[in-house]
Amino acid sequence: MAQETSASAQAETKEFDAVIVGAGFAGMYMLHRLRGLGLTACVFEAGDGVGGTWYWNRYPGARCDVESLEYQYGFSDEIQRDWTWTERYAAQPEILRYQNYVADRLDLRRDIRFSTRVAAATYDERAGLWSVATNRGDRVAARFCIMATGCLSAARVPDFEGIDEFEGPWYHTGDWPKEGVDFSGKRVGVIGTGSSAVQSIPLIAEQAKHLTVFQRTANFTLPAGNRPLPKEEIEKSKATLMQDRRHARTTAGGIICFEYNETPAAEMTPEDRARELNDRWNMGGFAFLGAFGDVMATHEANDYAAEFARAKMREVIEKPEVVDLLLPNDHPIGVKRLCLDTHYLETFNAPHVDLVDVRKAPIERITKKGIVSGGKEYEVDCIVFATGFDAMTGALTSIDIAGRNGAKLSEKWAAGPRTYLGLGSAGFPNLFFITGPGSPSVLSNMIVSIEQHVDWIAECIGRLTEGNIRSIEPTKDAEDVWVEHVNEVASTTLYPQANSWYMGANIPGKPRIFMPYAGGVGVYGEKLAEVAAKDYEGFALGA
Repeated sequence: MAQETSASAQAETKEFDAVIVGAGFAGMYMLHRLRGLGLTACVFEAGDGVGGTWYWNRYPGARCDVESLEYQYGFSDEIQRDWTWTERYAAQPEILRYQNYVADRLDLRRDIRFSTRVAAATYDERAGLWSVATNRGDRVAARFCIMATGCLSAARVPDFEGIDEFEGPWYHTGDWPKEGVDFSGKRVGVIGTGSSAVQSIPLIAEQAKHLTVFQRTANFTLPAGNRPLPKEEIEKSKATLMQDRRHARTTAGGIICFEYNETPAAEMTPEDRARELNDRWNMGGFAFLGAFGDVMATHEANDYAAEFARAKMREVIEKPEVVDLLLPNDHPIGVKRLCLDTHYLETFNAPHVDLVDVRKAPIERITKKGIVSGGKEYEVDCIVFATGFDAMTGALTSIDIAGRNGAKLSEKWAAGPRTYLGLGSAGFPNLFFITGPGSPSVLSNMIVSIEQHVDWIAECIGRLTEGNIRSIEPTKDAEDVWVEHVNEVASTTLYPQANSWYMGANIPGKPRIFMPYAGGVGVYGEKLAEVAAKDYEGFALGA
């Protein structure tokens, strides 16, 4: 991987057709598409290799919760046929190997500047160019600036008093050491019980001398049902992936490995409801949320699913003192990211694993020797923060982005993100977001949504280039209408009824606004096609 030194980077100022920020799935495909248009592009990536989310998330048990046969690029039949997945749900190392395989096949690294973080992006109205500055002194100019920064890439470490005084090492699951961590013989404290904790806790417990888990909110967690992939299943997927991907773009979640039952729960008999829930529970994965047509729309339907899930969870928990703590009762099932696990709940049956309810006994501070919660100090040798991310917006607002008249994106979004289609924001010409707030993104198979966005952006840039059109920018009216629509659609669901990271609730002071678009990938795709067909309706095109 060729990298420029700081000195050479400072000495050189280049102009490109486009700058791409991030070299995960989105940035890699965006680079490939722009090359296909004959355009020049430069990618800046903070890590020293490709991968994005899967470069940083190396914690024990890190694994995708979308089935691997669907969590792969669908733009090249040749690329997908020459790669073979090994498990139903691919683990982080395998996903990263896949991304490196694609980078090799497409020779992507020659246009990527690794170990380089973008600090600022400023729009020069006179020149019609974005000026991009990095932490290594790079200064480049580009007509288009494309943010492929990811929805879950700004790791959040809570601002606990005394954290700097802790004498042992501490880690965040979203920024894990490449060399790994050995917890053998250690007393470990894990703060958080979201997806990364659910995946890592069973493996940490296997090594640790003692494990104390600090939980604020119990989450619904379902068995993933992971397994090796048989040869026949792999061959079938290779034969149909291209048409399957086209089909996936017409669905709600960009997933076709299971079908949604469209019948409302109230129209089913108790026996049929129980059978449907049981079958889907045994399937593993997100199929469970497709049990009824209205499971995410009505409390009646959701309660059937939630009660069933709680009963199944209760069956594997043996310690009476933690049963009620581990069963979620304060939110509908599915409105927070559903967790898929492998022996997570069973881990708490072990005598060396304790659970602390920080809702009743909040964490007060970190000391030299441990964690004080509810007035009691729990001595630990190391701490794992499984505290999530500043989702959807954090990676964008952490960059000093200035548009027309010097307007700051972070200031515009202070009361919540405002976009048109999740693709752009009024006042910021030629700035594109891939799977930005206001698009299906985290409510979908991210690979499908990434490809949907990248293809639309590439076709848009191609149209502008061919038509000698200088700029494209959402109108304020179109943006206002879309933001209202996103909120209206969310209000017809149960999603806003939980303090989730979908709402920004895990970040103190962040506005409580439902950020993704809940209308589904298929409906959203129809809107994208309609906008493009009407010569980018809702966007202002500059001469």
